[in-house]
Amino acid sequence: MNIASFRPGQNVARILTSLSRPHLAPCAGASVSLRARVLTRKQHSASANAPTEKTFQNQAILPRLPIPSLTETAARYKRSLLPILSENEYNRAEKAVDEFIKPGGLGETLQGRLHEMDRTEKNSWLETIWLNKGYLEWREPSMINVNWWAQFKDSPQFNLEHSPARGVISDIQIQRAANYASSLLTFNEHVNNQTLPPEYQRTAPLCMNQYKNQFGAYRIAEMPRDRIVTAWPANANYITVMMRDQIFKVPVSGPNGERVSIQAIEQQLKNSEKQAAVGVLTSENRDTWAKARQTLLGLSPLNHVSLSAIDNSLFTICLDDYSSGKDIDVSHLNIFHAGNAHNRWFDKSMQFIFENNGRAGINGEHTPADAVIPGRILDEVARNEKHAEPRIPSNIQLAPIEPIKFVVNDEIKETIKQAEVNAKKMIDNVDSCLIHFNEYGSNWLKSVKCSPDAYLQMVLQLAYYRHYGTWTPTYESASTRLFLGGRTETVRSCSLDSVAFVKGFESKHSDTIEKQRLLQKAIQTHLEYMMAASAGKGVDRHLMGLRSMMQTPEEQKQALIFQDPSYIQSMYFRLSSSNMSPGDNFWGGFGPVVPEGYGINYAIGKENIKFSISSLRSCKETDSRDFRETILSSLRDMKKTLS
Repeated sequence: MNIASFRPGQNVARILTSLSRPHLAPCAGASVSLRARVLTRKQHSASANAPTEKTFQNQAILPRLPIPSLTETAARYKRSLLPILSENEYNRAEKAVDEFIKPGGLGETLQGRLHEMDRTEKNSWLETIWLNKGYLEWREPSMINVNWWAQFKDSPQFNLEHSPARGVISDIQIQRAANYASSLLTFNEHVNNQTLPPEYQRTAPLCMNQYKNQFGAYRIAEMPRDRIVTAWPANANYITVMMRDQIFKVPVSGPNGERVSIQAIEQQLKNSEKQAAVGVLTSENRDTWAKARQTLLGLSPLNHVSLSAIDNSLFTICLDDYSSGKDIDVSHLNIFHAGNAHNRWFDKSMQFIFENNGRAGINGEHTPADAVIPGRILDEVARNEKHAEPRIPSNIQLAPIEPIKFVVNDEIKETIKQAEVNAKKMIDNVDSCLIHFNEYGSNWLKSVKCSPDAYLQMVLQLAYYRHYGTWTPTYESASTRLFLGGRTETVRSCSLDSVAFVKGFESKHSDTIEKQRLLQKAIQTHLEYMMAASAGKGVDRHLMGLRSMMQTPEEQKQALIFQDPSYIQSMYFRLSSSNMSPGDNFWGGFGPVVPEGYGINYAIGKENIKFSISSLRSCKETDSRDFRETILSSLRDMKKTLS
């Protein structure tokens, strides 16, 4: 088929056929080491076809997430307040904290309730609280505020100098989408059959539960809070495919999991019909989308079937009939938000995006899992791209591919139009750019005895100080997968020692030896914070849990610790960061968490470092490209100090 001849309105058979590719042979189970320092993996000697360990075999022996004592959380909390408060502000905050934790005080009552909850929750005292407070109760659109994106490295076999014309769905695009789909089906089978080797931090097992929350997972907009739905085993025999805002249900296996060749289903595909762009509604305010979803459900039984088909699909593939060009500052935006929120379904846990020049990425809904889980999936998919052919396809006849249609009324049409306007405003407000820094990476950092992650955190501290003349509360995520149902904890990267480092580094009175000393001291403090957070001894989740235990307005008034301005001030993370090392096969990002802040994702390779930097144009204080230059100067100047 001549790809240049494919235009809108033609039969979709050629486009969707390859996406029903049979799955791969079992793979060896090696994975990317996201947050390599925290998640070092135990080596497994099992063969590819017969792992000796089952995926979830260690779940029963994992310890439960601890509830820190009031005194240790109070001590860490007060320590984190020191660099961001004046003396008078700190004295006031300290009194509020001490009053809260005193014997027989409100803190002890709330702590007791947390322990009672821990006895009734299946996995963790924090699990339900974190889902609700961290994600499901948030009513702002999830497209920028919750979802994350990742872009795969381009295939060297693609000729990006000669991209297909706009409006064309290309052969290379279809081929890559089919290969990725095949690898994803294989990974899902490993999770279903427990042939994915369990992971370890050295010899300590890590919780594998989040692997149950990716395939077939979806978010439902409801009021007053959303709902997340997961399935394990994820046995749906189809995926959903989006093309030009049209959605298709594409079978990928038989009723008993049988796989067939691509050629066997080519004749089953039907022509597409123009439908309303319902997917744009998933970019809206959650209450607006919840109301529209209920309206859709009330209009026709067909809409029940259609929404259920999308929700319960294993994952979604989005085929874009255009390309975004080679500029990485531009290309990632299509994966971030598509420029207009079209041809996307932002409530699916995983939607894979393929442009017509073969560029690929993923947009993920963050609620069901943290970066390390989809990160491992993405790494396996990328590494298996050239080995995604099925071994022994079945000749079973698959069910036909079906267009997913909706019955809409004038109210829904108007809501879609307004959603398009709102999405465009939100997208235009996002200022996002990348750094692909090739001057050094983890190899050099380790050679000078620096923790790569802690070093990058100090780079961000120095950059912010240089850019703004001050420091700010900073968020870094730490994994708590050493515990049953573990997700993340906050590492408060801004410390007295990080402040001393940035001030000393910029001082004309500090020589190289002093700068090195201050840097190593700040790094050591950061590593202590990281170890405590990974051990379930952080500040933020415990305080969130205690605050969630208050039952009356009187208790809320009594809890001066939460009423004091320092509580919100210490969590107002103008720097929100996450590590997705090593970044060899993909890199990613997310939006800022406060209007005046930056969302920064970084990946530390052996010889390079990648960053994504996002902010909001509505804030006159932030500029992602200007801040990028300050980060680059900090990267170079800190290397000079250590060389």
